[in-house]
Amino acid sequence: MSNLAGNMVALQTIVRREIVRIMRIWTQTLIPPAITMTLYFVIFGRLIGGRIGNIQGQFSYMQYIVPGLVMMSIITNSYGNISSSFFGAKFQRSVEEMLVSPMSNWVILLGYVTGAVVRGLIVGFLVLLIALFFTKLHVAHPLVTILSVLFGATIFSLAGFVNAIYAKKFDDIALVPTFVLTPLTYLGGVFYSVNMLSEPWQAISRINPILYMVNAFRFGVLGISDVHIGVAFIVMLAFVVGLSWVALSLLRRGVGLRS
Repeated sequence: MSNLAGNMVALQTIVRREIVRIMRIWTQTLIPPAITMTLYFVIFGRLIGGRIGNIQGQFSYMQYIVPGLVMMSIITNSYGNISSSFFGAKFQRSVEEMLVSPMSNWVILLGYVTGAVVRGLIVGFLVLLIALFFTKLHVAHPLVTILSVLFGATIFSLAGFVNAIYAKKFDDIALVPTFVLTPLTYLGGVFYSVNMLSEPWQAISRINPILYMVNAFRFGVLGISDVHIGVAFIVMLAFVVGLSWVALSLLRRGVGLRS
């Protein structure tokens, strides 16, 4: 068997194992985020949104926050899936077996990232279905919608992978989501337009990568955005390339993986 064929078999095995893991514990991986987002829709969309006028004169507050909440669920679940799964593999020492096997490092990375992206997409789809019970949506730009979802899920899957590599105990997995991911998410334009902020907070918000992911997806669904759509995709592509390089470098050097 050629090296490429062997890598393809290894990639398929990792992806299948990750998807089976997601579906086997679906009550932990799929149901909780769906319930959480439903509460967001009820509290922010119905109760608070009913007292807020239309956004940009054409969209209700509920319609405005739906893309942000969908993207929030995608990135948090993509991140959480790969960080817990890969750290679990480190804890069980199965990563060492993969590192000494003939499979390439990019296969390990791509396999885990693909599994995390799949979970993010499934959760995002469930949240979008729930949103349709509360409001009507019409996708303005389907291609932009799909690409922004894939980029967002990939970026935070890669970030979760890096987190899992450096983590030394399970508590380390929760540090980044609690102190970094959650604040960035809430300050990423999920519930408001960044144009409503005064300086210097508007300029500071534009440093937040989640702002570009949320607005790219919002542009794909509603056709409106606080940032230029081209800039948003350049930022997301830069993060994909940069985080991929970091993750592969850490795998090649065996940082935090070889005891």
